[in-house]
Amino acid sequence: MNRRMKLIESYLLLFADLVSIAFAYTIAILIRYRKFSRVMEPELHFVVCIGFLLFCTIYSFLFDWNREFLKRGILVELIAVTKFNIFMELAVMAFLFMLQRSAGVSRLVMGYFAVLNIVIVWLVRLVMKKVLRIYFTANANIVKIMIITKQAILNKTVEKLKEAMDINYEIVALACIDADLKGREVQGITVNADREDVLTLARQMPLDEVFLNLPDEDMAYVKHMIYDLESMGIACHYNIDIVERPSKEVRVGNFAGYTVVTYSINHFDYRRMVVKRGIDIVGGLVGCLITIVLTPFVALAIRLDSPGPVFFSQTRIGKNGRRFKIYKFRSMYVDAEARKKELEAQNEMQGLMFKMENDPRITKVGRFIRKTSIDELPQFFNIVRGDMSLVGTRPPTEEEFEQYNSHYRRRISMTPGLTGLWQISGRSEIVDFDEVVKLDLEYIDNWTLGLDIKILFRTVWVVLAGKGSK
Repeated sequence: MNRRMKLIESYLLLFADLVSIAFAYTIAILIRYRKFSRVMEPELHFVVCIGFLLFCTIYSFLFDWNREFLKRGILVELIAVTKFNIFMELAVMAFLFMLQRSAGVSRLVMGYFAVLNIVIVWLVRLVMKKVLRIYFTANANIVKIMIITKQAILNKTVEKLKEAMDINYEIVALACIDADLKGREVQGITVNADREDVLTLARQMPLDEVFLNLPDEDMAYVKHMIYDLESMGIACHYNIDIVERPSKEVRVGNFAGYTVVTYSINHFDYRRMVVKRGIDIVGGLVGCLITIVLTPFVALAIRLDSPGPVFFSQTRIGKNGRRFKIYKFRSMYVDAEARKKELEAQNEMQGLMFKMENDPRITKVGRFIRKTSIDELPQFFNIVRGDMSLVGTRPPTEEEFEQYNSHYRRRISMTPGLTGLWQISGRSEIVDFDEVVKLDLEYIDNWTLGLDIKILFRTVWVVLAGKGSK
């Protein structure tokens, strides 16, 4: 969808949601109290309503839950609206609880609102869906596009565009520049131009944009086409895919004065990454306070159990190969690294990692703090510094990293984390490094803020259930 249509859709939906929320909350109050004059603590109810409206605005901005709105079915829309309402009520109630004002809010009002808002927002969105479809497909708003390509890829190009384009686009002309196919139909669209008369056709017909898919074509001809089409006021989309491969983001921009095409298999929205970093800082500071409180007791136990320092530090590999010092409570004897070579033959892990279930290098206290994950508490300082995140991939050692191939290296394309999919997926039972890589890449490819929150909750459960590292 072009930018103008996307902005119209986004702001209309936000406005409709805000109006629906205010209306639903007003109705919920009237059902509960019958009259506004009988409302108890009206100022508090006003604050609650403002809280709902603010959450709606922030949620729409950060989570982009209106993506693919026009393509979503009725049931999918209902699920999305229900999920949004659950998060909204939980967030506002948590905020009121922190302010110690939750007791003053009528439970009946909140209950009525929960039901009413789901129904009202859902119905309004269904109406908006129909209205927007009518508006976007009106003749004045339809974007008329011509495809200029070659015979070998003509059918594939038309099929791909028809599948991917939004409802406000219409293919009105086809031009084949390396064969005379005029009059032939492709996917229900007539080929009506060849190399000689394509520009003549473009001048004479209603046309907004042109898509050029001309691989291996002489660049002088391509430049001539683009210059001429631009001079007519027609927007040109020129396919510049060098290779066909999965890329989450391909964008054109400027780099040091050059116009460049940037390919990236990973694409993380900066708004969500800012929120992720904010959560890391808050969670990291809380974790640091817990670490400071527990350190005297843990330090005493470690020193009584075996001689050596309380903390263990090691160089690890962070995002995109950056080195940093990771910190843990020491859980092994001081000569652990030297003895590792003697135990290589007993490695129970296939691949680049080392793991032994009954590792003789681990101290008695070390087994306990590993089982409870207490040994990892000092990593909260790494999180505050930005070396690590609360949730991410496992940071490899330098020894492991030096043996990485291209596939393995992609697992460090995101900031490593204190916990992650590997840690909550039975890490003590995984015996193949490739499985660890698979889980890390699954996390990277499917990352969302919601996934981070889910992993954090599951991590708490894993630790409380005693399923930590052995």
